[in-house]
Amino acid sequence: MVLNSYSYEVSHRNIKYPRVELKTGRLLIVLPLGYNSDILYENHKSWIFKKISFIEGCLDSAKNKELVERSDEEFKRLIYKVAKEASLDLKVKINKVYFRKMRTKWASLSSLKNLTANKFMKYLPEYLIEYIIFHELVHIIEKKHNNQFWGIISRKYNGYQKLERELFEYWFKVSKIIRNQT
Repeated sequence: MVLNSYSYEVSHRNIKYPRVELKTGRLLIVLPLGYNSDILYENHKSWIFKKISFIEGCLDSAKNKELVERSDEEFKRLIYKVAKEASLDLKVKINKVYFRKMRTKWASLSSLKNLTANKFMKYLPEYLIEYIIFHELVHIIEKKHNNQFWGIISRKYNGYQKLERELFEYWFKVSKIIRNQT
């Protein structure tokens, strides 16, 4: 399908809200099951182009990002240190820390308070790793990305939006390594 000058695919999935993905370099519009794609353009034109513009900006900025070289052991030590500092800062406790290669996120926190760190985070600057771990541990206090969640984040990271964007930029840079290793 073509949306103005953008070629794109549509995928229907069991999700609540539509979203735009460009993980593979090709535009993918992901729609909730039963969502009429014919009205997509008219109802969400400005939203789609805002997302496309954001992704294009991130792809362009990613070209200038430098990846950090650290060993797996250095990375693990850093994660344990940062997780300890963040848990003290937030006055929360985590259960265990796991490391695995993840294709869609930097980290996650389970309902059992287990932190899983994406092994590909090792290529990120330390300040972004600190932000990711803090972000995940805030989920112990507030599960959803709602106003309370972002309020807690903003107490430590007042300009968290800039960090969120930078993580997208790095994702595009690191995704080449991810595709080669997963």
